[in-house]
Amino acid sequence: MARLCAWLENGMRFKTVSLTFALGCAAFALSGCARMRTHQGYLVDSLLVDSIQPGIDNRQSVEGTLGRPTFVSQFGTQDWYYVSRDMKQLAFATPKPEKQTVLRVRFDAAGNVSGIDKAGLDKIADISPKSGKTQTLGRDRTLLEDIFGNIGAVGAGGLGGGGSGDNTGPNGS
Repeated sequence: MARLCAWLENGMRFKTVSLTFALGCAAFALSGCARMRTHQGYLVDSLLVDSIQPGIDNRQSVEGTLGRPTFVSQFGTQDWYYVSRDMKQLAFATPKPEKQTVLRVRFDAAGNVSGIDKAGLDKIADISPKSGKTQTLGRDRTLLEDIFGNIGAVGAGGLGGGGSGDNTGPNGS
């Protein structure tokens, strides 16, 4: 009887340890599936943005209030852009934008603020490139044609140079 009780006790202890180990492994594996949230770019403070007044503020006051822009337009008038984006991602999935704010500050020729525009997620373009090959212009060549294509070509450069022998440049040096 004592042997039976000891055997049952050892079996219960083994089951408890096994169950604890299995639950620990499951918790460890599921922790990799946690949702990750990231922020990229400018931290938008609506009070500071609302304090910028067209016709009153200029480039220096905007930089003092909002800081340096994320980027400046390259063409036309120099508009300043402040870009902010919050992303979410689950484990190994592709990150997806959750919230985005693009703040555009327009200036007139004198450097004074002429307008402020805000845009959100509606301005994100979803681009899905094709996974196939891009066709090139010209002839389709095989690997062997690429390797041996210039053999025998007249005036083709190579290891020997194939020139007249005088390696002078255009100015005679």
